[in-house]
Amino acid sequence: MFSTFLKRLTQPAPEPLNDDDARLALTALLVRVARTDGDYAPEEKDRIDRITGARYGLTPFEATALRSRAEALEAEAPDTVVFTQAIKNAVDYEHRLAVVEALWQVALADGQRDAQEDALLRLVAKFLGISDMDSARARQRIAGSP
Repeated sequence: MFSTFLKRLTQPAPEPLNDDDARLALTALLVRVARTDGDYAPEEKDRIDRITGARYGLTPFEATALRSRAEALEAEAPDTVVFTQAIKNAVDYEHRLAVVEALWQVALADGQRDAQEDALLRLVAKFLGISDMDSARARQRIAGSP
């Protein structure tokens, strides 16, 4: 279903993604993080819908539809390293940093820090070109820490 999109995304020198494709790829990354611990909780799905709704000005119906498409893309996407590297090459730094913050929102949506989610977030931030310090600041903003 998404093979052409994934092929475009993972080519050696991908073109920058248009807004719709960037939304889909970044939402798929949110889904990947939410699924990491094997418990894709309703709170995480709701958080993804709220994040995408607020970030992209979507209605609840549109946010749910985007998440549904992103779930299908995530299931077909290559391993996390290839997928995040492809996003890094096709999405500007500002948007990638905002995605790391959104990823922390999803990871912390169930009220628990999970070692698998933490490890994946560190890996994803690294492959998106986001420093550990910027990722930690994003997590602290989400968790309400100083």
